[in-house]
Amino acid sequence: MLDKGFSSPGVAEPKLVLATDLDGTFLGGPVEARAALYDWLRAQGPQVRLIYVTGRDPAFIADLAASGDVPPPEFVIGDVGTTIGRFTGGRVEPDARLEAPIRRAWAGKAERVRTRLAGVRGLWPQPTPFRHRLSYQYDDRFQPEALRALEGLEVDILISHGCFVDILPPGISKGPSLLRLLTELKLPRERVLVAGDTLNDLSMFETGLRGAVVGGAEVALLKATHAIPTAYHCTRPGAGGILEAIVAHGLCADLPEVSV
Repeated sequence: MLDKGFSSPGVAEPKLVLATDLDGTFLGGPVEARAALYDWLRAQGPQVRLIYVTGRDPAFIADLAASGDVPPPEFVIGDVGTTIGRFTGGRVEPDARLEAPIRRAWAGKAERVRTRLAGVRGLWPQPTPFRHRLSYQYDDRFQPEALRALEGLEVDILISHGCFVDILPPGISKGPSLLRLLTELKLPRERVLVAGDTLNDLSMFETGLRGAVVGGAEVALLKATHAIPTAYHCTRPGAGGILEAIVAHGLCADLPEVSV
């Protein structure tokens, strides 16, 4: 069971569950803001639970944690929601049971996607290993209409950051996978803060969980979350925005002051 050992003695429930994107969010913002957030998280111990919710793959997350520059997560939603696992022993350990519907939805599709997109101008695979998704980068030669080549395959297509295309199993993304993990761990959703900065984070804000759309976020994400009442639009970028949103949502009162 994923939740084995999750609760710590003397802690009835966490005061905060931070489920955060990495690039541009948890890893973004001025050095002072990042140091303040990371030091605060390290000081909280089991009172604050940290979940990385990212497009990055398990190998990247292991290398990031090994650097010692950031607090390691307890759990990971990786590969744009197609990996769900515990972070233990310095690596991501995917949970086969939670990933079962993802694996079934992706079965047999990778090679068909590769074949159909092989000739698309200005589109090339990202140089990273893939589990239950395929991800591409594009330049100004790329025309989104070319993705019609995937019609009939029952996949979801996510374009973000003005240069990335993710091909995902249908119905699978960061938000649904995070909800599956929160349910498994029996975590109080009213104590959860999700944080992100690009369109591949949109599904997290669509869950209705309290959110931090950090400063400097992709314009398309700002527009898409404008009418979501729980999605707080931060003025500060990256880690500073996360701290700002924790205060705005009234989740914790003992946060460090950050002047940047």
